[in-house]
Amino acid sequence: MLERIKTLLDLKDNLQDDVLGIIIENVSSHLLGKLKRVNKTITSIPEELNYVIEEVSIRRYNRIGTEGAKAESVEGHKIEFYDLEKDFVPYEDIIDDYKEDTSDAPKRGKVMFV
Repeated sequence: MLERIKTLLDLKDNLQDDVLGIIIENVSSHLLGKLKRVNKTITSIPEELNYVIEEVSIRRYNRIGTEGAKAESVEGHKIEFYDLEKDFVPYEDIIDDYKEDTSDAPKRGKVMFV
């Protein structure tokens, strides 16, 4: 995954490997926490969600040095970042697909008076 992210960021050396490693670890932990909230049986991130880790890691890497900025405007060029908590908003529907199946749970019945 590190090499894929470096390719997307056009990084040719190993100078940023430690930083990227920390970012990948943090994003992975954050995603796993979100998955566990919807399904307590999940113990690791499904491989098909690796692209989420890559995309969010790239966003976070590109924000280095401007972590506290909500908006920045320089000569007509404006940059506005999501809050870190909102990094996964575009993927909420995908994360929700991992919700626990509760179809075996006891269902509540209805009472009807005639």
